[in-house]
Amino acid sequence: MKTTKNVLVLCTGNSCRSQIAHGWLSYFTGGTVNIYSAGIETHGVNPKAISTMAEEGIDLSNHTSNLVDEYKDIDFDFILTVCDHAAENCPVIPSKNAITIHHNFTDPSKLKGTEDEVKVAFRSTREEIKLYCKDFTKSNLTG
Repeated sequence: MKTTKNVLVLCTGNSCRSQIAHGWLSYFTGGTVNIYSAGIETHGVNPKAISTMAEEGIDLSNHTSNLVDEYKDIDFDFILTVCDHAAENCPVIPSKNAITIHHNFTDPSKLKGTEDEVKVAFRSTREEIKLYCKDFTKSNLTG
């Protein structure tokens, strides 16, 4: 009988928003839940996502950008899509009882602007995702 929950965070490229959510979910669950993140493509982990989370004391520097197919044999409890493109193009993931939840977060990596404007955008998305992950953890992963 499976006791530890498995959560997959899915985005287009597994480089920014899904990585940030992965970091926050790991933080809020304290290692009691298996958190995975993947993309329908891989774009590499965005260095600005790494530095933005480091400001909060969360280390993403060892994260990798993974394809969703790598996790096809894992029975997920929750699949969180964090961008519209991933939600619309999400492959069928054969988890028997997975609950899929979608929330589109702003993509700071698409912003064209000054270095400071980009930093502000990353911080804003980080805080959006932080609140979402905190609420999700409280509602679904802690008992």
